[in-house]
Amino acid sequence: MHAIAYSIPVFGLLIAIELWLAQRQGRKLFRFGDAVTDISCGIGQQALGIFVAAATVLIYIWFYELRFFGLPADSVWTWVLAMVGVDFAYYWWHRLSHESNLFWAIHVVHHQSEDYNLAVALRQAYISAPSAVWFYVPLALLGVPPEVWLLSKSLNLLYQFWIHTELIDKMGWFGKVFNTPAHHRVHHAINPQYLDRNYAGILIIWDRMFGTFEPEVERPVYGTTKPLGSYNAVWANLDQVVAVGRKALRVKGVGHKLRALFSHPAWGPNGNEQPLDKVQLQQRADNKYDPRAPRWIQAYVVVWLALVSAAIFGLLLVHMQMPWWASASAVFLIVATTACWGGLLERRSWAWAAEGSRLAACGAWAAMYFLYVV
Repeated sequence: MHAIAYSIPVFGLLIAIELWLAQRQGRKLFRFGDAVTDISCGIGQQALGIFVAAATVLIYIWFYELRFFGLPADSVWTWVLAMVGVDFAYYWWHRLSHESNLFWAIHVVHHQSEDYNLAVALRQAYISAPSAVWFYVPLALLGVPPEVWLLSKSLNLLYQFWIHTELIDKMGWFGKVFNTPAHHRVHHAINPQYLDRNYAGILIIWDRMFGTFEPEVERPVYGTTKPLGSYNAVWANLDQVVAVGRKALRVKGVGHKLRALFSHPAWGPNGNEQPLDKVQLQQRADNKYDPRAPRWIQAYVVVWLALVSAAIFGLLLVHMQMPWWASASAVFLIVATTACWGGLLERRSWAWAAEGSRLAACGAWAAMYFLYVV
């Protein structure tokens, strides 16, 4: 199944169209460094997913072998069950990922951007799949074939791409049943009334049924209540994990340590953290993290972004035919590349030394690949 791989060029085209439309309307929906970090997280997730996703498929297949029923892959009703079941399971995984600190430490990556545009849809955590696969076990036990589950899950994620935009307003009757940009803008907002709302993937009816729906009323302010303040995609995936670990170590007693790991992210031994007030919200809206790199550095990053996007597209298609060392080292280089972009855009002191080492490693990889594989 290469649905995500074949979608990569389409994602790029649609992001370019959204940027063009926003500029025509005089709206600033993108910041260069933030958009690059969004895409970097997606690239890293797809690269590491070569190994991570394989493990989740094996878990699903293991439970599928224990199935209670045998559902045919060519039945319309199997596909209906799979699509609705995947969406229902996604709702509960997504909800837990906001309401349990350990799961939030993984999922928070998707919410760190202080903008809201199609690039944000690509901002995914490296290890989302292993945290979510357990919610799909009932589908395996019911007999939904692995290939049907995989494609249904891919279609669910692809649907969610287009709802990450501010250019589409409320959608009337459609929004009564389906997730829309307006509903999902609420989900990405840090306004007090919007926190922990609208978890839906495709069907917003789950939120309406289980009491987590909130309509868009006031203008959303995006991000997380504690901003990341970094363009480093690798650190974006580690920041909250480190924070949760420190929180668990800091509190005393086994009970408090367990609550630090599994309670709501706002939990504290002396009471829950309070949402941001209106003054704090306005400050967040007016003061987004935005270190400005020179144009030539931005151009350099754009060139490498295009090259790496092409590389990840090819890697997703052919990695099964590559030697393990070639695919594993390619994944490492791709993830390291995204970290270097963050350093360059933030003008870190270590960035150019790291970039030189990365370029040398890329050259060595290419030489080894063509010498021993091609």
